Amino acid sequence: MFKKLKKILATFLSAAVCAGAFVSLRLPISAEEVSPFDVEAKSAVLMDMNTGTVLYSKNPDESLPPASVTKVMTLLLIMEAIDSGQISLGDDLTVSEHAASMGGSQVYLEPGESMKAEELLKCIVVASANDAALTMAEAVAGSEEAFVARMNERAAELGMKNTSFENVTGLDDNVTRHVTSARDIALMSRELMKHEKIFDFTTIWMDTIRGGSFGLTNTNRLIRFYSGATGLKTGSTSKAGFCISATAKRDDLHLIAVIMGAETRDKRNEAAKQLLDWGFANYSVYKKDGGECDPVTVIGGVREGVRGTYDGCELLLPKGKVGGVSSEVILPESVAAPIKSGDVLGEIKYTIDGDTVAVSEIRASSDVPKISFGGLLAKMLGGFLLK
Repeated sequence: MFKKLKKILATFLSAAVCAGAFVSLRLPISAEEVSPFDVEAKSAVLMDMNTGTVLYSKNPDESLPPASVTKVMTLLLIMEAIDSGQISLGDDLTVSEHAASMGGSQVYLEPGESMKAEELLKCIVVASANDAALTMAEAVAGSEEAFVARMNERAAELGMKNTSFENVTGLDDNVTRHVTSARDIALMSRELMKHEKIFDFTTIWMDTIRGGSFGLTNTNRLIRFYSGATGLKTGSTSKAGFCISATAKRDDLHLIAVIMGAETRDKRNEAAKQLLDWGFANYSVYKKDGGECDPVTVIGGVREGVRGTYDGCELLLPKGKVGGVSSEVILPESVAAPIKSGDVLGEIKYTIDGDTVAVSEIRASSDVPKISFGGLLAKMLGGFLLK
């Protein structure tokens, strides 16, 4: 398998280096090359959160009803609104007649009832509350229709090619084409996970609202029963079957397992655990932090040297390969002034068994202007007087 991966890697590396934007890389592993088992569901994807690398797939691009996993996109837009300052977790939001009329999973909000945005967000994530989801959507966009339009715009921006949203909840009794795919769910899940505040909610097992009078229990049982579980969202309807975007982190490896169309809740959960178990058993992360190199001599500059800095590097590798990564710092003996901060001075090359798997550019940490004739003369005279 690794020989095939190296062929893929060689092509990817040459393109990235030529583009001049290559800083670090995780080994691009194709799910089409690695499908060692089948999961009991209509479709499935296992994705590495940090890079979007797909490690396993089954019918990944088939458009299917997602039920409440729809709320991953709802939550993404809410988190973006919070981060931009459009709304605050401390805001009091008022429940509309329309929001209170939502069926399915709910926390029984009353028309005119006021609740903090933070509490509503907790209701969406933990209890999959449709009434809370619509209340927040109306607060962000003014109406459900406007919010749904933004959901579809955001899906297009993320490259979700097999997705069409018709509401913010995933209720599918009165929709014509409210669908997405396992790959698309993984894409929007990955984007949501970039907002680390969401994990304050997705990792809650049990909590309360309304001053402790109303209890909430997470619909995602993996939060309690799977080691390293971090989220993310479940869903089920008669049309969609049982679906989940299940996320878990162990050490530096953060995975997204998407299951669509499972026959039962237990089969959905087992399929998600099967994917996560397989990912953690077969892949590891090599990680090297960024840092600073020894100075490089500068010829003809106002200073005699310039330090170089480099970004960190992370490699997603098959288990057993992490210990085989070697790194080599490649710098010239000297460089000519002028030097601009950010200029490439050299590189750090990472190899496995002699094959390059990643390159980090070493860049100048400061400007070094070219020395003027007067400056050079003063420097010479200064050296002469010190003798």
